[in-house]
This record gives sequence, structure tokens and C-alpha cells, in this order.
Amino acid sequence: MENVRIIIVDDDTSIVQTIKEILELTGYDTDTADTAKEGLEKIRRNDYNLALFDIMLPDMLGTELLAEAHKEKPKMKKIMVTGFASLENAVLALNSGADAYIMKPVNPENLLKVIEEKLIEQEKEERLNEDRVSDWIEDRLNNLDT
Repeated sequence: MENVRIIIVDDDTSIVQTIKEILELTGYDTDTADTAKEGLEKIRRNDYNLALFDIMLPDMLGTELLAEAHKEKPKMKKIMVTGFASLENAVLALNSGADAYIMKPVNPENLLKVIEEKLIEQEKEERLNEDRVSDWIEDRLNNLDT
């Protein structure tokens, strides 16, 4: 997939740098933010295919950021990354619009696999929407002919 943009929102700079390097070596265009507020501002201004959110951010919970980001960009895939895994956090994240939930320390192979799966899902969803619009237009044109 070309021109895939990913934002990483996490206040742990060493984790951000490691994930950023892994993603860029794989060919993804990455952006980062170390607070939820900065991440949300970037999400509002830019188009990202996918976002990685830490669950514990200095200015708000990652699940709150997730819910806000989901309202702003529902088609963007959102993955929660956490060192504070719990059933409650996982359920809250998924109910708030998370497409996946990954535990720290992040296994690079697993992270890349989940990202690829979510990007493929996103591509299929976009194709489905395009097909629906195309079918609708074709149906309208056929009705005009009759």
C-alpha cells in the first residue's frame, strides 16, 4: 500500500521512536504526538489511514482520545497500545471504536501484522462504498432510460 499515513500518540519517547523507525523501515509515513490534545489536533488537520494510541496519556485517557478521534475520522483505523492491559480497558477501547488492542512491550512482527490486517480491512471497506455508489448511479441512470 502506498502513501499510508500513520500517527502514533504516546508520551513514552523511546517507544514512539522505536515504533516510528519500524514503521518507516516498512515504508509507512509516520507522524507522532506525545499528548492527546496534540494528537487530536493533528488528526483534525491531516488524513491518516491508521492511528496508534497509548491508553495512558498525560492529558487524558487514550480511550477518551479514541472516542474523539472516532467522531472526527470514523474511517481511520484505530489501534490501542497499552502496558496497562485489563479486560475493562479492552472492552472500553473496543466499545469506543478501537479496531484492535495490542499490549506492550510491542512485538514488532505482531504490530506490523495487525496494521496490515487493518489497512486491508480499510481498503475493502472503501471499495465496498465505491461499489455501492457506482451501483446507485447505474440504477439511477437505468431508471432515467425507462
